[in-house]
Amino acid sequence: MLGLPDHVTACLFDLDGVLTQTARVHNAAWTETFDDFLRRHADAAGEPYRPFDPGPDYHRYVDGRPRLDGVRNFLASRGISLPEGTPDDPPGAQTVHGLGNQKNSLVLERIRSIGVDVYPGSVAYLKAVAEAGLRRAVVTASANGREVIAAAGLEPLLEARVDGLTARAEGLRGKPHPDTFLAGAKLLGVEPKQAAVFEDALAGVAAGRAGGFGYVIGVDRAGQADELRANGADLVVTDLADLLDEGRPE
Repeated sequence: MLGLPDHVTACLFDLDGVLTQTARVHNAAWTETFDDFLRRHADAAGEPYRPFDPGPDYHRYVDGRPRLDGVRNFLASRGISLPEGTPDDPPGAQTVHGLGNQKNSLVLERIRSIGVDVYPGSVAYLKAVAEAGLRRAVVTASANGREVIAAAGLEPLLEARVDGLTARAEGLRGKPHPDTFLAGAKLLGVEPKQAAVFEDALAGVAAGRAGGFGYVIGVDRAGQADELRANGADLVVTDLADLLDEGRPE
């Protein structure tokens, strides 16, 4: 028993915060990137320095979203506008791309130095899903999806991947738009109503609801169960292991 309705034949998993414990790595990288920028901005403007909040700011503006959208959203929340720049801008350049590249550089540095930890309950659930014959894909906003999956040893359990590079190449809008999840369902050859979405981010559950998916499961890693439900989760669990041996939802 997997805690899924009978009509679900495929599972679409977010990566960071659902399968792997890399959400904390992303949060730390965003915090370092934005705090460095905000200090310099405050000094230049003669204003008090107000740091990035790794709680509300992270979950409200950047979690689960494409990297550049995260930069734009957070800066807009502070009334700050930067030039877009180009993908080749060096990390830390005072552009949207520059800050995004700085964040990505920090993430890759941490992954290479400390590796990638998985959630044991998620791996157990993923194995159970595979043994039950359900289709499986990962859908992540990260452009480093392939590297993270490989480092976590999850490749044998996943059939398809939609990540930030896929979205860029195919012109897919990021979460909370459903485009990437719809692309994942297409890769698995199923209709959205046949697929369950597993997400820890508010933008992710909103994307699952917007795409008309058959079941949306919110994974509460940050004490935001009510917000996950409000954004579209049919069910909220604290770990995917909670779904094992559960009865089918009515």
